[in-house]
Amino acid sequence: MIATYVCIPTMSMGAYDEDEHERREHQSSRVDADFDDERTIYHGEVEYDSGDSAEELLDQFEKIKSN
Repeated sequence: MIATYVCIPTMSMGAYDEDEHERREHQSSRVDADFDDERTIYHGEVEYDSGDSAEELLDQFEKIKSN
């Protein structure tokens, strides 16, 4: 019987070579200027009521679930 072995070179987690380091540095140093830099202005009101207790909210949830 003849045994053959295949060697597959792999890098450990977090290990990379100099080319990979340069590629990542180049990629992270680019600035994407292809977007609209004007901010959207929203008009309206936001209301919230934080007066409900946890028990009341759970009761309301159970009612909704049972329907």
